[in-house]
Amino acid sequence: MDREELKRILPHREPMLLVDNVELIDGVAHGIYQVRGDEWFLQGHFPGNPVVPGVILCEIMAQSCAALLMEKLVGNTPYYTSIEKAKFKSSARPGDVIHVTAKVERNIGAFYFTNCKAEKEDGTLICEGHLSFAVVPGRG
Repeated sequence: MDREELKRILPHREPMLLVDNVELIDGVAHGIYQVRGDEWFLQGHFPGNPVVPGVILCEIMAQSCAALLMEKLVGNTPYYTSIEKAKFKSSARPGDVIHVTAKVERNIGAFYFTNCKAEKEDGTLICEGHLSFAVVPGRG
């Protein structure tokens, strides 16, 4: 799914749409985001040494997860309910391509529990964590 296809299932829009492409393979979402260097979140984080903030990395993983829930998101909105065991291992900087893998571990009613990781193209782990969401009726 490219950005236009993602807009059909996600309520996010620029500049908060943070995934360029997501592919679903055997129940695993594979998301990609190219850090261009002109993003709003790099402007002050940090001048002369731009680094993608950890919260933005978590959001990139979350948006990749949403592709796994696409049928559930028609007319609904996914809201974070938790970010657990988030670990940040290396920095993402302009020029990096972030590769996300995400899988739903379980769900209970409207709640979905996922396991995610983000890596650089060379396989270097950027971050990982367990994200959970509630799928709520209505659009944002």
